[in-house]
Amino acid sequence: MGRLKAQHSRDGLGAAKPEVLPVILGGDIGAYSLARAFHEAYGIVSLVVSQRASHMCSDSTILVNRVEPELEQRSVLHEVLRDIAETHGHQPLLLLGCGDWYVRMIVEMREELEGHYLIPYISEELLNRLVLKDSFYRLCEEAGVPIPRTVVYDTADDPTELTLPFSFPVVAKPASSAAYHYATFPEKRKVFFLKNRAELEAALSAVSRSSYEGKFLIQEHIPGDDTQMRILTTYSDQQGRVRFAAFGQTLLEDPRPMGVGNPLVIVSRENDAIVADAVRLLESVGYTGFANFDIKIDPRDGSHRFFEINTRLGRSNYYVTASGHNVARWLVADLVEQRPFADELVVARGRESLYAVAPKPVVLGAIADPTLRAEVRDLYELGCDADPLAYEAEGKLRRRLYPFVFAFKQWRACRTAQKDYRPAAREIEAGEAGSGDHGPNKASHPKTASRQAKQHSRCAKSITANRATENTAEATELHLMGAAQ
Repeated sequence: MGRLKAQHSRDGLGAAKPEVLPVILGGDIGAYSLARAFHEAYGIVSLVVSQRASHMCSDSTILVNRVEPELEQRSVLHEVLRDIAETHGHQPLLLLGCGDWYVRMIVEMREELEGHYLIPYISEELLNRLVLKDSFYRLCEEAGVPIPRTVVYDTADDPTELTLPFSFPVVAKPASSAAYHYATFPEKRKVFFLKNRAELEAALSAVSRSSYEGKFLIQEHIPGDDTQMRILTTYSDQQGRVRFAAFGQTLLEDPRPMGVGNPLVIVSRENDAIVADAVRLLESVGYTGFANFDIKIDPRDGSHRFFEINTRLGRSNYYVTASGHNVARWLVADLVEQRPFADELVVARGRESLYAVAPKPVVLGAIADPTLRAEVRDLYELGCDADPLAYEAEGKLRRRLYPFVFAFKQWRACRTAQKDYRPAAREIEAGEAGSGDHGPNKASHPKTASRQAKQHSRCAKSITANRATENTAEATELHLMGAAQ
């Protein structure tokens, strides 16, 4: 599990331990991955502030976990950050948010925080232009970056009067992820996959009845399964010049309703054309810091579409560190050491890695294309798989067992979600044939949607067969976890 070891950075940014304390807001895999990156690079023990305790962070020896149950409230966050500044103000503090809502609050409180913290995020004005997806798409069009055809819907309008310039099926999602985060309603989905007009009107009516008051986007459906998704992470220096890019192919996304779009498995790739699009967009608006893009390849012609930008490192940011380019080094070199960078853009190349936070049987069972599956199997056999949670530097037995328990939970969650939720998405794919990725750096992909449906059936059988040999081991691990508590 996660056998790819921490290696020396390939970006030439040095390894001297800096005088800085990373303060990380969040308690998910993304937060732990960031803390691990700082520990791998410099041996730094980060301060992770989360809303709840978890074995992932609370039992860790590479970070200190401070639990604040009401952290999402602006007043509480402000008070917590002020207290941290008073306690640790003898050294530079680097403030990092693992969630759109954390980044939003950090940016809005910039004037109050900048005297105490290094803040690696853009201005509030640019943040609004980028994270509101309708505004982001306008910027993409101005920069010549391809996007899916999109209709912007005001949730105060009547959904029965909405007209679409494209046919069903369609995809619907909030224009503001940060605002949507606080909305609660029974039908809530991170992304809605809708087969017909009735489903669209029902979804929009449910959203209108909720507390969400932002806009919703209805988009043409680009066919293809998870393996058609791409991920790109970039770093832009304080002068707004893109200095680094790491590209990957998603193999499996979180199948749960509120997890759609979160990659569970990523294989390292290269695509200079997509990187060039992102560079053109980012430099046109003067972007600074890390950015993370969701992109999809259209299997019908190999073209690509930019879906959205995260103005921060993504939840799956360890895929970048696993490629040989530790994300912590870029932050330290630019913001702490204020080091000048070389003129040329650094692109992650040449090192094959497989970021995976799902069990191997789930991963292999979910990939329909036999060539791609064989490639992934080879990466496992070569020890190129990287699980950010399985870190050999962890000292406590309970924390060292945690990745096994987490893997079991992931297997169970994926099995349930594929049974209860993914069928809707698979129905949308039915009848839509895919012809593979014909764009630059072609990779193997599913040939038809029908093969995908058959593969999900094989997936269930594969998982069952593999689990038969693992049940005893997992039962033992779960027992040990309980005993270690």
